[in-house]
Order: sequence, then C-alpha cells, then structure tokens
Amino acid sequence: MAEVRITVVKKLDRDVIHADSRLDCSCKGPPVCPLFEEGQEFLTDMKTMPAGFCPGAYADLFRFITGLEAGANYPWMNEPGVVLACCNDGFRPVIFKLERVASSP
Repeated sequence: MAEVRITVVKKLDRDVIHADSRLDCSCKGPPVCPLFEEGQEFLTDMKTMPAGFCPGAYADLFRFITGLEAGANYPWMNEPGVVLACCNDGFRPVIFKLERVASSP
C-alpha cells in the first residue's frame, strides 16, 4: 500500500478574510494557524494520523489521502498522484500538497 506525503504549502492570514467586510467578525486567536510551518512535511499510511498533525485538518484531507493510497489521480492536477487541498478553517486556512509515495518495506 502506498503512503502519502503531506507538505504544508501556504498558511493564509485571516486578514485575507477580513478584507471583505461582509466576512469580518470577532475571530479570536492568532492571525495564522499556529500548528504548521510552511515547508513542513508529514508522512501517513492512512492507519495513523502523523504525530503533531491537526486532527481537524487531517479529517479534511482524509478523502484525498485515501484516494491517493487507492491509486486515484485528480484530473485537475498536472501531475498524477498529487493533489492540493486545504483545511476548512475559514479564518486561518492552510493549503497542503498531498503526494502518493511508495511505502517503506
């Protein structure tokens, strides 16, 4: 079974959301996600969430993780076995690159 490498591509600042006054609200907490750093990598075998990974983000990515492990390719991506996805935090979203990799023996 394949593994999936998860790379943090971009952390978006909540100021992007607040630029639209219709979406401005009293969001508390840090302006960007404090759990990840851009360029950070994780490896998952679908059985275990990587240590230190946000459970909410993992749940958001899980359908792509299972798809990649099952051999799926995404027609909107230029490269087979790769997909971009993000967590659903509307104030501090994080964009991830998911890549199918050969599992370790």
